[in-house]
Amino acid sequence: MPTLRPARHADLPELIRLIDASVRGLSRGFYSPAQVESGLRFVFGPDTQLIADGTYFVIEDEGTLVAAGGWSHRRTLYGGDQAKQGPDPDLDPAAEPARIRAFFVHPSHARRGLARMIHDRCVADARARGFSAIELMATLPGEPLYRALGFEALEREAPRLPDGERLPMVRMLKRLPPR
Repeated sequence: MPTLRPARHADLPELIRLIDASVRGLSRGFYSPAQVESGLRFVFGPDTQLIADGTYFVIEDEGTLVAAGGWSHRRTLYGGDQAKQGPDPDLDPAAEPARIRAFFVHPSHARRGLARMIHDRCVADARARGFSAIELMATLPGEPLYRALGFEALEREAPRLPDGERLPMVRMLKRLPPR
């Protein structure tokens, strides 16, 4: 049975393999092979600040990481360590939404409710920290999941990555009901 737990720094090698498999396997039909490779190089990867903050989670199934994701009380909206630039200050829960960050599911475990399990934990934790909304930058393959979880699209972007590739994504927001 899959179990949810906080991610640890010792999980990083397995997280990198999970992210690679998730992006390569679930992006087919949404992104070109060049966009996938560029995304893996410049955007998709572990954010060790989330692990240090205790806001990043993994799901294990029979001792193997099959899903990961988290939330953040910091300003960064998306991207792994390789995309970071400078300090990542805290958000103001009274005025700004928390961030949903870095959800990845192994293709062999997709559509089994694992991302929803992580989402529910993230929402509960963000609400407990005083946030009344959460926002994220969805990949195109992730957009249907987030719509099903109650997020609304705010804007579409296609940032140019350092190698010139564009990576279409969707900024989305979800208001949290009062407790």
